[in-house]
Amino acid sequence: MIASVLRLRRVDVMALRITDPYSLHRVVYDLFEDVRDDNEKRSSVSSGILYVDKGGDFHTRQILILSNRMPREPKHGEVDTREIPANFLDHQHYSFEVTVNPTKRDRKSRKLVALRGEDMIREWFVSKAPNSWGFSVHVPTLQINNINVKQFEKKGNLVTLGSATLLGNLSVNDREKFSRSFREGVGRGHAFGFGLLQIVPHSNPFNL
Repeated sequence: MIASVLRLRRVDVMALRITDPYSLHRVVYDLFEDVRDDNEKRSSVSSGILYVDKGGDFHTRQILILSNRMPREPKHGEVDTREIPANFLDHQHYSFEVTVNPTKRDRKSRKLVALRGEDMIREWFVSKAPNSWGFSVHVPTLQINNINVKQFEKKGNLVTLGSATLLGNLSVNDREKFSRSFREGVGRGHAFGFGLLQIVPHSNPFNL
């Protein structure tokens, strides 16, 4: 896996016409050759690309990217890359940050329902993590920030996605699921900057 940081100056953002999550999606995906065929795209095979907009200051904007292949040299901005060590996912405990699109499927209608408010998002994330993503969250350390809504137009349709950034500590309880979650993302909306687990390994200071 390859970790990259795309750094964009204000002039780069303007040249690339980045105005919303969809235009940022286009810029990130243009850095990579699309290795999927049409059938794989329709069946939701992973693109092998995750990213999150880390923002920045007046002068520079940074996009963190995780991919299973090297990016191209960008026409605007600059990209720094490094290969993730083979043993990076072998630790038991990590601190984490992740921006998610919190949703759950309604049992009766089977439609996806957006989750709003810290309590609902916390319950969803903590309960889903062990079985779906292979890790347990240390609840006392969990912080939920930047709850908002992202809207953009995609092919003439208005798309609305809830967003929240979660920070805390985790312990791995299923290595295979955890590794897949790191490579492929957690939750929904990966194509629009959601689901990238940003993790830092350390010893267990929180007594899980």
